Amino acid sequence: MRTLHVDDADSLPASIAALRAGEVVVVPTDTVYGLAALPDVEGAVGRIYLAKDRPDHVHLPVLAASLDQVRRLGVAFTAGATTLASRWWPGPLTLAFGFAEHASRPPWLADRDEVAVRIPQNDFLLTLLHATGVLVVTSANRHGATTPVSAPEAGRLLAPHVKLVIDAGTLDSSPSTLVNVHSARPEIEREGAISRQAVASALEHSA
Repeated sequence: MRTLHVDDADSLPASIAALRAGEVVVVPTDTVYGLAALPDVEGAVGRIYLAKDRPDHVHLPVLAASLDQVRRLGVAFTAGATTLASRWWPGPLTLAFGFAEHASRPPWLADRDEVAVRIPQNDFLLTLLHATGVLVVTSANRHGATTPVSAPEAGRLLAPHVKLVIDAGTLDSSPSTLVNVHSARPEIEREGAISRQAVASALEHSA
């Protein structure tokens, strides 16, 4: 397993190469360390499930670099989704979208009813996402366990399925807040870095 510091000259090209080769990479986010894979590379997402020992019926979230990348997933932007995205993207907000009727979507989303997406506030990760396109990224921990605050510890716990770890120091942040915007009335499914009250206030003032 190779570990690079986020500021190393090789960190970005090595991450791009590993992801395009179908490997999974531990990356820093604006919340906790994440485990990333390219969804359109055969076998890559399966390695995340193996590393985490995660049930294969539990879908994984997606990170994007821009609203354009999000829209190319074929998601339906409800009024609530538009309000919350404009307020907290980039940032620690995950939105669980339904799909727009008749919109095209990537083949790897063909059998899904919804997809959880966010745009992170992290310069390294945004640069990576611009280069690779959207990534499947989930917390870098075994399923149901606490996410390690250090990259080397995350890599150790997820070995041997992780070949590259990008170290940005200690990340001891709350996970993102998850809001389901599949229907007209958004529902908070997980309170994290953004409080329930803040989400409710943003939606109320947009009505």
